[in-house]
Amino acid sequence: MVAIIEGQAAPDFELGAVNSPQTPLKLADFKGRWVVLYFYPKDMTSGCTSEAKDFQAHLEDFARHGAVVFGVSRDSLASHEKFAEKNALTFPLLSDEDGAVCEEYGVYKEKTMYGRSYMGIWRTTVLIDPEGNVAKVYPKVKVTGHVAQVLKELQKRS
Repeated sequence: MVAIIEGQAAPDFELGAVNSPQTPLKLADFKGRWVVLYFYPKDMTSGCTSEAKDFQAHLEDFARHGAVVFGVSRDSLASHEKFAEKNALTFPLLSDEDGAVCEEYGVYKEKTMYGRSYMGIWRTTVLIDPEGNVAKVYPKVKVTGHVAQVLKELQKRS
């Protein structure tokens, strides 16, 4: 398992996307812009829905600072389409069905619930600078207040 480190080059990827004029979407195509890459466990769950809606509510704020927002999970494109439609999400949701990008970013880890261990995505956000380097990593994200925290960091740096 790779752990993403602040200051290193962000691993490039190419993933299928909904709400994007280009699919597959490549990280390299966004060099010169700030990228907020947030990994979330599952479409249609309460925490993931709250987080997505919060990012959606602040898209214009992120855009004012030259940033784009991408959500990533292991759900299928069909699942992402339903999730985006149900919640009026307009930013790209990326499908990492095989988990390769989640592994590369070090967010696919062992989790425990009700005494049972399993592998899953740890809610994590990665802020990538315009040069393509990891500016900030937010591991084990708590949904409440997180989007404001990322926006504040972006405001400091842009």
